[in-house]
Amino acid sequence: MNSINKNGCSVCQPGKENYTTYTTKLRGKRVRMYQYDYRTESGELFACCAPTLEACREKRDKWLQSKK
Repeated sequence: MNSINKNGCSVCQPGKENYTTYTTKLRGKRVRMYQYDYRTESGELFACCAPTLEACREKRDKWLQSKK
């Protein structure tokens, strides 16, 4: 399994994003999910899981808008 963490802490660099995929069961079906991290230039970390990378980025964009 790929990991975007080291010892439970995100290794995401400021201004960058990291993501990996994993599979899980949801309502009896195997579903591919994305684990996503984004760190702002100031060092704040955003992390989420969603079924697509686009959905993760939409959540990130909404989070960034709420910070302004």
